[in-house]
Amino acid sequence: MHALSYLNKYFYKYKIRFILGVIITIFAQIFTLFTPQLVGDSIRTLESLTPQDHQEVVSILTRNIIYILITTLIAGFLTFVMRQTLIVMSRHIEFDLKNEIYAHYQVLSQSFFKRFRTGDLMNRISEDVGKVRQYAGPALMYSINTVIRFAVVLTQMYIISPKLTFYSLIPIPLLGYFIFKLSVQINHRSKAFQENLSHLSSFTQEMFSGIRVVKAYSLENEKEKDFGNLTQESKQKNLALAKTNALLGPILVFLIGLSNLVVILVGALLYFKGSIPDIGIIAQFILYINMLTWPIASLGWVAMMVQEAEASQKRINEFLEVEPEIYNNNAPKSLIQGSITFDKVSYTYPDTGIVALQDISFTLPKSATLAILGKTGSGKSTLLSLITRLHDPTSGQIYIDQKPIQEFNLTSLREAIAFVPQDSFLFSDTIANNIRFGKQDATQEQIIEVAKKAAVHHNIIAFEKSYQTVLGERGLTLSGGQKQRVSIARALIKQAPILILDDSLSAVDTQTEESILNSLKTHSQDITTLIVTHRISSAKNADYIIVLDQGKITQRGTHQELMDLDGYYKDLYQKQLTEKELS
Repeated sequence: MHALSYLNKYFYKYKIRFILGVIITIFAQIFTLFTPQLVGDSIRTLESLTPQDHQEVVSILTRNIIYILITTLIAGFLTFVMRQTLIVMSRHIEFDLKNEIYAHYQVLSQSFFKRFRTGDLMNRISEDVGKVRQYAGPALMYSINTVIRFAVVLTQMYIISPKLTFYSLIPIPLLGYFIFKLSVQINHRSKAFQENLSHLSSFTQEMFSGIRVVKAYSLENEKEKDFGNLTQESKQKNLALAKTNALLGPILVFLIGLSNLVVILVGALLYFKGSIPDIGIIAQFILYINMLTWPIASLGWVAMMVQEAEASQKRINEFLEVEPEIYNNNAPKSLIQGSITFDKVSYTYPDTGIVALQDISFTLPKSATLAILGKTGSGKSTLLSLITRLHDPTSGQIYIDQKPIQEFNLTSLREAIAFVPQDSFLFSDTIANNIRFGKQDATQEQIIEVAKKAAVHHNIIAFEKSYQTVLGERGLTLSGGQKQRVSIARALIKQAPILILDDSLSAVDTQTEESILNSLKTHSQDITTLIVTHRISSAKNADYIIVLDQGKITQRGTHQELMDLDGYYKDLYQKQLTEKELS
């Protein structure tokens, strides 16, 4: 139960609902006591029946039946109100917990999402939270109901006959023992099933996201077999859990039946000895025992839900206990102009130990453009991720407007940066809303304006629904070049003082590239721009150019200065010039 103690703050938050639910449950259980009493009274009345008392007996029985109906209706209504109070409380807790998990996902660092798969993240915020809600709602409600009913019914039984009460409860310790043993098994098997379900969700999500690759390599049959193996394993784990749960019912029915036999046997002996005055008491006790049947039976169900919730909450806590590597210092938001300085910056990936950057130093004035070139794996994207504080340098310091980057409010810093990543991710929404993602209050005219600057307007209006065209998942409706250009439009509409393009023109032709670069030149006159590229055509007009190799700056200067030097830049220029002439 240690993991579930995390929910105590939510129970405190909704303490009014919780206390009200307990009070209503007490009154509901009090009204349920009337039925056995009235039945016992009716049997005693029938025992004393004589021909002369016929009319009076009928009157008493009719009155008792009416009282039973009234008290049962009141108890039923109070039970309904109890469910509305406690179950609704669990829905509020579910809502709060999902929002807390999602908010925590939002602040976790980039490395966290590299370690855990999307399907696992989704499973913990959906399936696991659902299991926890069962604990906070039905399990809690039935536990309260069971405790109060036991207290009320046992008190009444003890008042009537302490000896008969003692004998009728003999099977209860056996019940507790079996429930405990089964609960341990349920906990282990529930955890194994939930973990397997995470693997299954992750596999399915990856296959649907990468369906084009699967089809391109004609791997449908192989992946179907892999999916079949996972579902087979899931079925086996679920069956193992179901078999354990299935043992609870028969055990409970047997022990309750045993209690009834004890009541009849011992009650009859006590009646013949004169220890109890009439047979009506035996009938009352049978009803009392059967009133305890559902609460006792629910103990198994509650135990199962608690154990499943414990396993799920442990999985949730694993994520909630992860501390973000990048903290927001909550400093006041400040206006960022856009100058950037790297002072002997190095970065080593903590998970792999790969040294991505070594002793990087440069200064980029406000409104200037920096082009970054280098071979694959030279550290270009890592350098950009340090500016957006997806990572912090292992050593050295980054300054924005001559101020250490860590001193900026993280939200303020990222709001000042418009970023176009290598992988142009688009949402399954309209094209207009994908562009508007960069500026939520953007007008249609502003959207069209930036689409024209990104050279994608003519493609968009060619669609039947134009800007209202709904894209497939991850923008599958568009080509690679169109996705890049929509991503560029999304960045441009943000009008941020810093613009970062991470190899975001690689999928467009040279003519379109030239058009976009000319638009950017006009658009970014007052914007600090960083462009990662493999094309000299994208870099030659930049104010500054650096070449990275194995995490180090090997060349720096303007286009003309680098052309005067032998090295990577000049070799790349001549190679691309030859390729252009041949094409």
